Amino acid sequence: MVFKRVLGSLGAGGPVVDTILDREPVRPGGVVRGHVRLRGGGGACDLEHLALELVAGVEAGYGGEEREGGVVFDRLRLGGGFRLDAREHRDIPFTIHIPWETPLTEVSGQPLGVVLGVRVELAAAGAKDHGDPEPLIVRPLPVQEAVLGALGRLGFGLVAADLRLAHIAGTGQRLPFHQEIELTPAPQYLDDVNEIALTLLTGPDAMEVILEADKRGEGSGAPGRHTVRHEDLEQRDWKRDWTAEVDSWIRALIESRAAHTARDGRTSTSAAIAGVTAGTAAGGAVGSGIVAAGLGDALGNLTGLDDLGGVKGLGCAQDLGGSGPEEEDRG
Repeated sequence: MVFKRVLGSLGAGGPVVDTILDREPVRPGGVVRGHVRLRGGGGACDLEHLALELVAGVEAGYGGEEREGGVVFDRLRLGGGFRLDAREHRDIPFTIHIPWETPLTEVSGQPLGVVLGVRVELAAAGAKDHGDPEPLIVRPLPVQEAVLGALGRLGFGLVAADLRLAHIAGTGQRLPFHQEIELTPAPQYLDDVNEIALTLLTGPDAMEVILEADKRGEGSGAPGRHTVRHEDLEQRDWKRDWTAEVDSWIRALIESRAAHTARDGRTSTSAAIAGVTAGTAAGGAVGSGIVAAGLGDALGNLTGLDDLGGVKGLGCAQDLGGSGPEEEDRG
């Protein structure tokens, strides 16, 4: 075992620490288990504070650089006020609850380039420092997979999934950032939109879906907003109904953008809407979308809810998504 030195300010004889996670992927609203392994240095050390932090690599605004050190989006206090003797080994187990809005790091086994981690914070002798984050893998909930899978079946391609340090007005967003999934349009929409931006804000009862359509030089217009309850998955056919539902969202979004640009005198509403209708009709058996290199057919590979345990598997995530241990520090 290679230990990661945390309190470098204490010198060569200070304590060292390692964060060890259970390596199974987690879903939003679930939990991560593991333990912090401490090893005493050359002499006894009084540990004043020990905590875990969930941290994300987030851009400081649209087009900005990643915020140095990442953004802490949850925190669990493990203890403190104890002495670690010289050469002493001590393991401290933990269970940390993952917020419902935690972004996805992979879809269909394809990494999205999103950096999430669990890191330890330790304070001793008036000094405070952080360990290196242990990577955290987060896969979609069934309700997220229902929407993403429908987009894949329609022919949309996955480009990127950036984290934005911003709040979406009018939503129930709780974290200081949100995940924006960029999609290339399906073939039937190529003449109407250059890109679709998707954000999924998930909670214990429902998920907010925010869609934006962009056409170069014409802006995006008003976003589309929809709410999907977790229980809705039990009442609708995951493939047929959700594909039709998401398709109706996209068509309404493009029509809204066309109306917005028409009011600005840049295009004809009727022509744009006719183009959407004609494109949809001509699409027939929808083929695969334009998929960015490196992400493959991640959306197209979402073939059903069975891959994640289906709706039945959601109950476990909901049970584990409570407020967490009493000692949890939400600051």
